[in-house]
Amino acid sequence: MSIDLLKRAGLFIVFALAQTIVLGGIHLFGYATPLLYVYFVLLFPRNYPKWAILLWSFFLGLTVDVFFNTPGVAAASMTLVGAIQPYFFELFVPRDSSENLQPSVKTLGTLKYLNYSVVLVVLYCLVFFSLEVFNYYNWVEWLKCVVGSAVFTMVLIWTFDSVAGKQG
Repeated sequence: MSIDLLKRAGLFIVFALAQTIVLGGIHLFGYATPLLYVYFVLLFPRNYPKWAILLWSFFLGLTVDVFFNTPGVAAASMTLVGAIQPYFFELFVPRDSSENLQPSVKTLGTLKYLNYSVVLVVLYCLVFFSLEVFNYYNWVEWLKCVVGSAVFTMVLIWTFDSVAGKQG
């Protein structure tokens, strides 16, 4: 077994446990739920096999679905973000950069990383809450959930990435 596979499996377990045990019960102001497990997909390096990103994303989403009784919502949303991530990440990476460049504030710079992560997190929240609600009857509540969760998730991602950047 490769070191990368063990590291990925460890991150998978950490994000799954953090979301299901700690973060899943938090609903700030009744709308904002931290969806930190999306950060798992944001961490895939450049040129990581696309099929592997899809599998990791799907299974993490499925794990969250099992624990929160959201049949297929997280799995579908994570799979979509996992499918887009490699192509979207390439937009922010210089052509002459390392083949296994890890996305972070340290490697991309503040503005590029913020754009990269905000777009993918907002996309995830849009798809997740649209599938969960499945209609737009109360679109104000839907919008509060999308915006609140995206902001809360981005604050957590930014915090974790800042701490990891200072240690590594």
